[in-house]
Amino acid sequence: MAKNYIDNLSEEARKGMQEKAEQGIWPTVAPLGYRNVAGLDGKKIIEPDPETAPIIVRLFEWYASGSLSLREAAKKVRAAGLVRRKSGAPVPTSTVHSILRNRLYAGEFEWTGRRYVGKHQPLVSPELWEQTQAVLDGRHAKKHRRAKHDFAFSGLIACGHCGCSLVGEIKKERYVYYHCTGYKGRCEEPYVREEVLERHFCEMLGRLRFDSEVLDWVREALHASHADEKREHETAIAALHAQQKRLQNRLEAIYIDKLDGRIDADLYDRMSTDWRAEQARCVREIERHQAANRSYMEEGVQLLELALSVVRVFETTRQLK
Repeated sequence: MAKNYIDNLSEEARKGMQEKAEQGIWPTVAPLGYRNVAGLDGKKIIEPDPETAPIIVRLFEWYASGSLSLREAAKKVRAAGLVRRKSGAPVPTSTVHSILRNRLYAGEFEWTGRRYVGKHQPLVSPELWEQTQAVLDGRHAKKHRRAKHDFAFSGLIACGHCGCSLVGEIKKERYVYYHCTGYKGRCEEPYVREEVLERHFCEMLGRLRFDSEVLDWVREALHASHADEKREHETAIAALHAQQKRLQNRLEAIYIDKLDGRIDADLYDRMSTDWRAEQARCVREIERHQAANRSYMEEGVQLLELALSVVRVFETTRQLK
């Protein structure tokens, strides 16, 4: 009897949490940056914690810039005062990683394998969250070790013997040498001066030559490609506008069904929340296509101009050093 009672209690708790999730309410303990409070209907909801929420926001902004590693980001939030809620201990790097991966901070959450649009106040925008994920994924895919100084070729050149990265090191406080990291084991590749790398790099850049015929062909190809790209973006935007209109028609129809009593309030809340979230996604996609359409030609022209003057720019940069 005791076991049945416990099992039934557990099942009812799971059902209760599932119902809250379907209503867009985070069903369990609030993560760092939020706190649990009682809502107007008596249900426990989450709201931004005035003490820790600003730290979480700054964490996303810091890391999305791409200038910090996870360890450095963790060090900064610990210095800002972010600690574990129960123990008061400084947050470890693993917790910082979990925070940055948690889409709850952008207004959505996953529960029992399904994604829901939350009714809570987001701490970061969807764009900032996506940028953070891009930085995380990029760092995970990249095998280069970060150097203490910002050397020109660090992380860009691989060892010809073992494939590991070459990193820079200052000798006698003025000379820059590069050597293999030896990430895969001891490597006998000797040190090389930065000036030697610059000379070889400049020689390779000098091989880039464009005569007038090639330039005219590239410009024509760029214009033609831009026209195709523009049509693709316009087609995608038109489809997204149509999807927005269909969703709006559904929202209006389901609202009438609710008023007429054909559906209950819970079903209306669930469906309308999902459709509004889909509308918001359409808006973001439309903005992305519009921005890409505007920048495509500009970036292509800039790239062409850079290719024409790349040796001169590189030589000027070397002299400024």
